[in-house]
Amino acid sequence: MAVDEKNTPRRGAQQDRIDRRSRHRNWRRHHALMARQSWSRLFATPLPTLITLAVLAIALALPGFLLTGLKNVQQLSEGWDHEPRISLYLSPGLDDAAADRFSRELLLRDDLAAVDLISRAQGLLEFRELSRFGNIVDLLDENPLPAVITVQPLDRSLAALPVLKAKLQALEEVDEAALDLEWLQRLSAFVQLTQRAVMVLGLLLAMAVLLVVGNTIRVSIESRRDEIIVAKLVGGTDAWVRRPFLYTGAWYGLLGAALAWCLIQFSLLMLKEPVAELARLYLSDFEPMGLGLSGSLILLLTSLMLGWLGAWLAVGHHLRQIEPS
Repeated sequence: MAVDEKNTPRRGAQQDRIDRRSRHRNWRRHHALMARQSWSRLFATPLPTLITLAVLAIALALPGFLLTGLKNVQQLSEGWDHEPRISLYLSPGLDDAAADRFSRELLLRDDLAAVDLISRAQGLLEFRELSRFGNIVDLLDENPLPAVITVQPLDRSLAALPVLKAKLQALEEVDEAALDLEWLQRLSAFVQLTQRAVMVLGLLLAMAVLLVVGNTIRVSIESRRDEIIVAKLVGGTDAWVRRPFLYTGAWYGLLGAALAWCLIQFSLLMLKEPVAELARLYLSDFEPMGLGLSGSLILLLTSLMLGWLGAWLAVGHHLRQIEPS
């Protein structure tokens, strides 16, 4: 008697195949679910969460604030002329006609690219306009300011500039020679040194962020040890178990960056008025600038990656120690 194999019910275990589309859909659903659950778990214990976020915000705000300050200094120095110039303060007894003849003689030198003369009368006029002592100057019997000649060297190397300055200083008509680039060089060296210091401080505080997030995730893992063991018993992979903790670390990073951004902006707001007043004293319209869009994105992405990396390191280390017996 023939048996109809199609209508005969199968017995025993069966293996069902899940297509790729369903697998990806379930993967996305699980990621969305873990993100929501990890967000909710943060505020289930509000006080420890706020303490952790405060520590992260301070650690992230310190290098961010220093970098913002450096960016403001660089922006301020960009408006200054970086071309090396030597200012020659002529002898007080030299009148404007003699100063003009001397400036024409300097034009014939083959080591100078440009010569600019500021006569005694012109210097007095500029001093009266730019300073607040115009009334006092009017009380003087004669003009106390010497004529000034500003020269631009052809050779702008750091080795040649002091040599040229000494040669010009030795001229009979010159009372004093000043190299205007010296203070800009000091400022540039100070900015480079501060940049290195900020980098070192940023690396140290980044390690602090990793340790804070890692320790927080370690405590969370220990509190959910039984849940992890059960998940592994029913076939949960390490990636499946690791996922909610990684989202927790990412949330810590994002929220810590948001608080750090608020701290930086608040600090700049507190300093805005004193800086503007100081700039007005130096006849400048400089206004301090904040992080900006690019700086804010860098802060958020860096903090996000540090939070995720700290969680990943902590989970990778502690999950190996939690296995079903």
